[in-house]
Amino acid sequence: MTVIAMLSVAPVVEESMASEVAKAIAALDDFDVAYETNPMGTVVEADDVDTLLDAVAAAHKAVDGDRVSTFLKIDDKRTRTQDASEKVSRVEAELGREARRTR
Repeated sequence: MTVIAMLSVAPVVEESMASEVAKAIAALDDFDVAYETNPMGTVVEADDVDTLLDAVAAAHKAVDGDRVSTFLKIDDKRTRTQDASEKVSRVEAELGREARRTR
């Protein structure tokens, strides 16, 4: 996969957003993307930017609310294929150890 993105979709509310965030994550399942959710967002991988953007649009639309905030950062490496785990592995190689995880 060549397009990697960091996605965060959430309604603008004071109470828990978990149920709405879950709807956004579930919407990704309808697309040919891989994803990994973490406490601050979801890393999404796709073969091309069009597939990625279609999946992101569906995730955004899946969240109910008077106001929905979506953050998207795209890394579109066009010279070769690279997945998110490879990017982490390269940093870990430089560290000489596994990167720390949250508790």
